[in-house]
Amino acid sequence: MAQERYARFDGQNSLNFCLIICMSGFISTCVLGAWMTLSTGPIRTRISVEQFMGGMPMVVKQTIDSLPKDALKVNDGIGSVQIDGDHSVQGTKIIIPKKKSQNSSSSDDHKRVENESGSRKGDKNNGAKERKSGEDETNTSTRKVDRNSVGLHQKEYRWKVCNVTTGPDYIPCLDNVQVIKQLRTTRHYEHRERHCPDKAPTCLVPLPKGYRTQVKWPKSRDMVHLTFEWELYKAYKGKQNWVKVYDRYLTFPGGGTQFKFGALHYIDYLQQTVPAISWGKQSRVVLDVGCGVASFGGYLFDRDVITMSLAPKDEHEAQVQFALERGIPAISAVMGTKRLPFPSMVFDIVHCARCRVPWHIEGGKLLLELNRVLRPGGYFVWSATPVYRKGAEDTGIWKEMSKLTKSMCWELVKVGKDAVNSKSAAIFRKTTSNECYEGRLHNDPPLCDQSDDPNEAWYTPLQQCIHKVVKDPYERGFKWPALWPSRLEEPPYWLKGASLKDFIDDYNHWKYAFAHLYLNGIGVDWSLVRNVMDMRASYGGFAAALNHLKLWVMNVVPINSSNTLPIIYERGLIGIYHNWCESFSTYPRSYDVLHADHLFFDLTKRCNIVSVMAEVDRILRPGGRLIVRDNVVTMAQIGSMAKTLHWKIIYRNNNEGVLCVMKTLWRPSEVETIVRANV
Repeated sequence: MAQERYARFDGQNSLNFCLIICMSGFISTCVLGAWMTLSTGPIRTRISVEQFMGGMPMVVKQTIDSLPKDALKVNDGIGSVQIDGDHSVQGTKIIIPKKKSQNSSSSDDHKRVENESGSRKGDKNNGAKERKSGEDETNTSTRKVDRNSVGLHQKEYRWKVCNVTTGPDYIPCLDNVQVIKQLRTTRHYEHRERHCPDKAPTCLVPLPKGYRTQVKWPKSRDMVHLTFEWELYKAYKGKQNWVKVYDRYLTFPGGGTQFKFGALHYIDYLQQTVPAISWGKQSRVVLDVGCGVASFGGYLFDRDVITMSLAPKDEHEAQVQFALERGIPAISAVMGTKRLPFPSMVFDIVHCARCRVPWHIEGGKLLLELNRVLRPGGYFVWSATPVYRKGAEDTGIWKEMSKLTKSMCWELVKVGKDAVNSKSAAIFRKTTSNECYEGRLHNDPPLCDQSDDPNEAWYTPLQQCIHKVVKDPYERGFKWPALWPSRLEEPPYWLKGASLKDFIDDYNHWKYAFAHLYLNGIGVDWSLVRNVMDMRASYGGFAAALNHLKLWVMNVVPINSSNTLPIIYERGLIGIYHNWCESFSTYPRSYDVLHADHLFFDLTKRCNIVSVMAEVDRILRPGGRLIVRDNVVTMAQIGSMAKTLHWKIIYRNNNEGVLCVMKTLWRPSEVETIVRANV
């Protein structure tokens, strides 16, 4: 009896004890979950950065289950992410000083920046109120708002694959077949210009069959993976010494018919012809028109020169894609009826080697566009058959060019012959004063009206006129920039007042941010990164902070921002104007890293954010990173959409307002036919 009583008592005690343990565990789990949900500390995955690019297939196949057992799994409302056991949210927190926002400056400051760097027509408000509002929301928003915005996107949108004629090479603003067919004429290459659809596409571009990640730089400069489409290109251009097949690669042995003994030999020959070119010191920023596969720009990196390579998407439509796959800056654009998307007086040298542009026709309208973007005192290098061949057609073109360049007040510095390549190059120099213009017997080409803004360059028709050289010694264009590399850090001589302080603060901010967070803290192995885009570049401080790495940055200045692009070029960097409500003039899978500093908050109000994310997906390579700095609500929206794209959240920190996500190889199963992009 006693034994039965005690046995029964012991059993109840054991049961109560178990209940207490279970309840304690449940409460502890809830408390831990609530604490981690409310925590604003850094959240990152433990995906090996060594696998970042070259090992992309391994990264994409890696699942949550394959992560280390010491990692804690958390669902924070944006996606399943990991907290590394060795770097928990209780560890040392990195604090990046708040950058003084250019957006928070007064309207007078904006006007001052535009006047000092060159104004651009249209909406000059760069989102001051939006950025300020976004920063306020960062401090006042709650996790509840985060979850609501996340759920909204997850429930309402399903991605589809674009069904278009150009397939995996789809560029929406260049492949609008419906509009191109309706053009009245293509005499001035109107069919190669931008014709964006009324509604930007919201579907995803398919991956090429057998897609492989790019070869790592610098090997990529000499070889890329061979695909079926590029087999056709090889057959077309192989005889011109542009490309050769080696095993499973396309190689670039020379540089085309113009410098078949190597681009470096040609580059050095140009400096020997005109020593004042002084690559990498006096001459830092180059525009290569009709770039082919961009070997010229690719090998100028060896001389510490960065080149904006430019070619149309034409029957050789793989050439710009080749350039980007090789790790060389390039855009798809044409010398047609519109100005190039660059400010005036920004390129140190403009180069054309057999680019087949008819510079001499129609009063030299196309050459006058080069005059607009060329710095006073800059060089135009023309290496084409009219320079060295004596046939009737070439001789006639040379006479017309000689007459035209003289009337434009360009000095023919020298025609140098390259004995090795048996070719010649004519090197012209743009005037640095207005005396020649004023002393011409005939005002032809005419001087531009004072009302014509030389920096207006977004869908702006070409003008057959010459802009005067500036006379004020404190204006941009009066003096040559400081020698490279000093010009990268030295503020432009014409920048003053609050803009000068903003320039310095911007550079200091990004140097500190990169060294203390971006370099090792957000899951990016920068040694595997080559092509980078800063989607809202401001003064170019982000690109300047990365200059010591073996990569290049395309600095994009949105058209509704202050016109800081001339400042970026003055630093010896490259960039372009763009409207992010439209597609960018580049091929799919072009960039390893996209960086967006307080951009998306503005885009959520001006654009269809779904189409913006589809465009980000289009231009970002599988394995590539999108780094977003913005307010908490905006980061939640972008993080939510990234999750619907099956991207991986690598890092998130609400304190610093930073989100880093990685694109995967995922493509949806549903298809959407784009009628306007099908033949």
